[in-house]
Amino acid sequence: MATIDTGAARVAVRPPPSRAVAFWNSFAENRGAIVGLGIMIVLIVIAIGADYVAPHSPIEQFRSSFIVPPAWVEGGSLDFPLGTDDLGRDILSRLIHGARLSLIIGAMVVTLSLAVGTLLGLSAAFAGGLVDIALMRLMDVLLVFPSLVLAVVIVAILGHPSLLNAMFAVSIVTLPHYTRLVRAAALSELARDYVTATRCAGAGTLRLMLITVLPNCVAPLIVQATLGFSSAILDEAALSFLGLGAQPPTPEWGTMLAGALQYYQRAWWMLTFPGLAILITVLAFNLFGDGLRDALDPKLKR
Repeated sequence: MATIDTGAARVAVRPPPSRAVAFWNSFAENRGAIVGLGIMIVLIVIAIGADYVAPHSPIEQFRSSFIVPPAWVEGGSLDFPLGTDDLGRDILSRLIHGARLSLIIGAMVVTLSLAVGTLLGLSAAFAGGLVDIALMRLMDVLLVFPSLVLAVVIVAILGHPSLLNAMFAVSIVTLPHYTRLVRAAALSELARDYVTATRCAGAGTLRLMLITVLPNCVAPLIVQATLGFSSAILDEAALSFLGLGAQPPTPEWGTMLAGALQYYQRAWWMLTFPGLAILITVLAFNLFGDGLRDALDPKLKR
């Protein structure tokens, strides 16, 4: 803490907070973002330790315990806190392992679409002309179709439903958002003086792209990636629900919903808990993304 001698008294002056502290203070103002962050941490911990946290194997069948209700319902058992499905598999164990699978899916989809979208967006911004027009019209064509319909078409083109094909389809569906965002941010940065000075100093195009311009486009990309994470999980669950994603007996939340659809009247828990897992996960990532947007965008700071 510094002091300023005013002649009559010494006035203590606190140094400005570091960037990390300032970011956290701004982020912590959004209580919803803190809740989302807490849920995300719990999900990540559960996903990492799924083999130790889950009471049973996600594919183990207990043939004497078909469609057992949750433990607090009459007829339930403490061995299966959230009940069992029509094949006698523990729903809690399948949900826990499904959390790991959903986070892996979200990470892979975001990584692939973010990497390709960043490359295409920077290429369009720096090349301009026909290259820029062709890439943007291609992204516009992809945006014309509803995301789920386009994903279904891509999986059909790839030949057979599988988790890998579904992830690839969702990556293509989310690609235009990253491409357009990076292009807009890069064009804004290219008009600034520091880029002109760097170009005049002899920097090549690749250096301008990756070292000069790209670091200044990271903030909106982080927000979009966080929000895209939840969209990827939701789209993948929808494809699995339609039978185009993960196939049984994979413990994926969308697949669990599809298998429980015919039992919605007599076994409500088979539908309720996978649906709640998807809802809570998507909501947590959206709240966290909103908090990041408020903290990283100077225009939104209070």
